[in-house]
Amino acid sequence: MIQLAQILFILSVLVILHELGHFLTAKMFKVRVEKFYLFIDAGFSLIKKKIGDTEWGIGWLPLGGYVKLSGMIDESMDTAQMQQEAEPWEFRSKPAWQRLIIMLGGIIVNILLAWVIYTTMFSTVGQKYISTTAIQKNGLAFGAVGKSVGFQNGDKIVSVDGRLQDKFNWMIIDLLLSDHVQIDRGGKKIDLVLTDEQKGKIISTEGREFVQPRLKQAEIDSVFPKMAGFRAGLKKNDKIVAVNGKPYAYFDEFSEEIKKHSNDSVTLNVKRGNDTIALKTLVNKEGKIGFKAKFSDKTEYIINKKHSLFSAMPAAVSESWQLFVYNIKQFKLILKPKTGAYKQVKSPVGIARQLPDAWDWEFVWNFTALFSIGLAFMNLLPIPGLDGGHALFTIVEMITGKKLTDKAMGYVQTGGMIILLTLMALTFGKDIYQLIADKLF
Repeated sequence: MIQLAQILFILSVLVILHELGHFLTAKMFKVRVEKFYLFIDAGFSLIKKKIGDTEWGIGWLPLGGYVKLSGMIDESMDTAQMQQEAEPWEFRSKPAWQRLIIMLGGIIVNILLAWVIYTTMFSTVGQKYISTTAIQKNGLAFGAVGKSVGFQNGDKIVSVDGRLQDKFNWMIIDLLLSDHVQIDRGGKKIDLVLTDEQKGKIISTEGREFVQPRLKQAEIDSVFPKMAGFRAGLKKNDKIVAVNGKPYAYFDEFSEEIKKHSNDSVTLNVKRGNDTIALKTLVNKEGKIGFKAKFSDKTEYIINKKHSLFSAMPAAVSESWQLFVYNIKQFKLILKPKTGAYKQVKSPVGIARQLPDAWDWEFVWNFTALFSIGLAFMNLLPIPGLDGGHALFTIVEMITGKKLTDKAMGYVQTGGMIILLTLMALTFGKDIYQLIADKLF
C-alpha cells in the first residue's frame, strides 16, 4: 500500500502541475478552459465541480490528466464545436505563437518543478551521490553477464566514451549506453566495445546490478536454517578467511571458489573471535552454502555536497539538464531493437513495484524531480496526442503559413491516440502480468 500511495502522490503532483502549465498559459492568452482533470474521467468522474467556465474534477482512471481548451481538437476528440465559427476565446482563434506557448506550458512547468525540487533538496539535505572514485577504490565486481562481455573482477573504469562520470549511479547508465569503454586492469589500459546484443543481455538479466563495488572479506550477518552452512556450524559474526586452505582477499574470489565445488564439500577456515577453526560443509548445486554476508555500509561511498541557496540553483539546473540528456540517450537505446531495451519500459504499475516499502520524503521528492524531467521529455516527442505533436504542427504552420484542416487534424489526433493507447496497454499488460506471476509463482 505504501508503494501505491507513493506512486499516486507522485503522479498527482506531476499531472496537476503539468496541466496547470497549460491552464495558466491558456488563461494568459484569454483562452477558455472547459475542463481541468486529474486522471481520466472515461464515462464518469469521481469528483467534479464547475467554477466559472471550468469544470474541475478527478477521474477514476489514473492515466495522467488533461485540460480541455475551447476550440481545440485534443484527447477528448470533441469536434462538434469545430463546426461553428471561431470565437475570440477559442484556442484556434489565437496566433500560432500563442498556441505554441500554451502547448509547451506543461513541459516548461515540469522542468521548473525539477529545478525547484533540486534547489530545495541541495540547499537543505545536500546534493548526494555515490562517488565513482570511492566505489572502485578496490576495483569493481561483475556478474556473470558482465564477465561474458569482457569485464573482469578488479577492473576499474577509466573512461566511458572519453570521460569519467563522477556519479557512479549515472556511470552505470553511461556503460549501458556507451560506444567505447576504457578500463584499468592491473595497471594496463584495455579498451572494450559493447555490441547492442551484449547491452541487451545486460539490461534483460542483471541491469544496473551487473557491476558492484569489489568488497573485501566479509563477516557473516546471518545463517539460513536447514542449509548446509547452518548444519556445519557457521555462526553470525564468523569471518571466512580461506576455502580448502586457500586464502582470498575479496568476497567475489570466495564466491567463485565456492562455485567450483558445487554439489561437493569444502573445508572453510573460519575466524571466530580470536580463534581460527575449520568447518566442513556441503555446497549446493547453485554454489551456495547458506549465509548472508555483512558488508560495510555503502554510505562510505556517498558524497554529500552542501550548498547554499545561491549555489544550489545552478547545481539544480545542471542536474536537471543532465537528466534530460540521459532521457535522450535512453530513448535512443530503446529504439535499437537488438538491445531489447524496449521490453524494459515500465508502466506506473511496474514503477510502483520498484519504490521502497517505507515512506521516505527525500526519496519521494528526488523521484518526483527525476520523473518530472522524464515527463517533460516524453511530452516533447513529436507524436500526435502528446504536447510535442501539437507543437510540431504549430511550428510547421509558423514556417509554412499553412495550417492542417480540422478534418486532417482529427485523423492525426486519432492515429496518435491509437498509438499511445496501444503502448499503454502493452506496458500495463506486461507489468500486471508480471505482478500476478510473481504472486502465484
